[in-house]
Amino acid sequence: MPFNQQPPTLGNQYEDDRLLRSFLARVLPTEVLRDVEPSLQEMGRLSGGELYSMQLADRLNEPELTQWDAWGNRIDRIEVSPLWQLAERIAAEHGVVATAYERRHGSFSRVHQCALAYLFTPSTDIYSCPLAMTDGAAHTLLASGNQSLIDRAVPHLTTRNPAEFWTSGQWMTELTGGSDVGLSETVARQDAEGVWRLYGRKWFTSATTSQMALTLARPDGNEAGGRGLALFYLEMRDAEGHLRNIRIDRLKDKLGTRKVPTAELTLTGTPAELVCGRSNGVRNIAPMLNITRLWNGISAAALMRRSVALAVDYARKRVAFGSQLIEKPLHADTLMSLQSETEATFHFAFYVAELTGRSEMKEIREEESLLLRLLTPLMKLTTAKQAVAVASEAIEAFGGAGYVEDTGLPVLLRDAQVLPIWEGTTNVLSLDALRALGSDCQAFQVLKSEAKRSLETVRDRRLANATRVAQSALEHAESWLAQAKKNGATALETDARRFAITLGRAFELVLLIKHAQWSKDNEDDGRATAAARRFASLGIDALISQDIDDARLLLSEQ
Repeated sequence: MPFNQQPPTLGNQYEDDRLLRSFLARVLPTEVLRDVEPSLQEMGRLSGGELYSMQLADRLNEPELTQWDAWGNRIDRIEVSPLWQLAERIAAEHGVVATAYERRHGSFSRVHQCALAYLFTPSTDIYSCPLAMTDGAAHTLLASGNQSLIDRAVPHLTTRNPAEFWTSGQWMTELTGGSDVGLSETVARQDAEGVWRLYGRKWFTSATTSQMALTLARPDGNEAGGRGLALFYLEMRDAEGHLRNIRIDRLKDKLGTRKVPTAELTLTGTPAELVCGRSNGVRNIAPMLNITRLWNGISAAALMRRSVALAVDYARKRVAFGSQLIEKPLHADTLMSLQSETEATFHFAFYVAELTGRSEMKEIREEESLLLRLLTPLMKLTTAKQAVAVASEAIEAFGGAGYVEDTGLPVLLRDAQVLPIWEGTTNVLSLDALRALGSDCQAFQVLKSEAKRSLETVRDRRLANATRVAQSALEHAESWLAQAKKNGATALETDARRFAITLGRAFELVLLIKHAQWSKDNEDDGRATAAARRFASLGIDALISQDIDDARLLLSEQ
């Protein structure tokens, strides 16, 4: 009989995830965990079973845009894949958005929701994208105080009824730029009836099948730049299902996230409503960005977990050179590094989820608010870079099979690559983190104090070196910051990326150490300690000063 390699398989993704279950046991009160666990077990069953099987079967299906019907009428209809149709129903029924707004367990509801999203995301081909924007839209509308729009849209965005469930788009990117939204050319004018109408071109609009969107536009007569933009709410289609003065020019042909119907749109007098004021739209949409950046981090952890779970299962089945791959010291060592990076990402993303939940319930202290403002961009940029690196190593762990499309493995890397780009590139978020520090750098002191409190609880001598590594990196970051502020804006910006990555990875190590000590005390399990020790050895401090003149020289014209 010819040899046929057994493919990797998945079980219940909640029951098989030691890290998730351990974290929830530490963070959630016993009665809360008892109440939420059935929903997580069911999502874990779907994620490792029906959804994963359908994901593999649905691999070649992508969104299709039909612009014209048989009689020459412009219809601009987008059909999504069968997996996405199923994912929408499951997301609604299982409250992947709603859980955070039902607040059955107060601030812990955000952690519960993120755990559902973490389990749901890897088997649904980034249906997390419209869910993230839906969550962000509900959060933004509630923060706006616009009761008319809250009453109109939020019940749809947060329902568990698939027939009433809406998703939301977020339209910011134009040809003039993605990150520099102040260059937006979309204009808003009031017609004779006083209805605001939008005119312009949106170059990159994800989840274009959504029922509504939040978007930026410049009211006639407003100043240039970000302050002159206003935040608008619009609904895509009228009661008959026709687009409301919106033309879908084409779907984007992307590297990854190919199931996400991302389009170029032209707005030709689209009716819209002001959300809150005729200016400061960038500031007013910030609540949405904070939520979508949280989802970015949760998605990073989810894709990394899936990559490593498949690689480890395969290593237990694949025999080479006389034994299973998992028994090969070098291969096991490689997988251990991937697991430790995954655990670091997980703890960072879920720590921000904890703070977000407390903020939403008005249970957050002032210093924690400063910390959340700093950690949100740090978490997003750090975990996104980790996701790409781990996905790349994980598919390499399969050898040639990792490069073959019908194994379903290459999509892990392609989809991970969106994470450092969407909602702010690494460089943009590094500068945002610097702004979050404030002129007095109070947020850094809060971070430093939180790290100190966490590390003071450590008694396990096996964590001593990891603790020293974390403390050293934070001390180096603090000394760099003091010196760079003296040297001026150029010095701050030049090393901002290395500073942000150092802070991000150092805080991840702190969280790993904190959890490892808890796990030793409560679970008698050395695996969390092993993850912290390995992560400490993988490079935490990235602050190696570089000369900006060298960069200019290397990049000068030949």
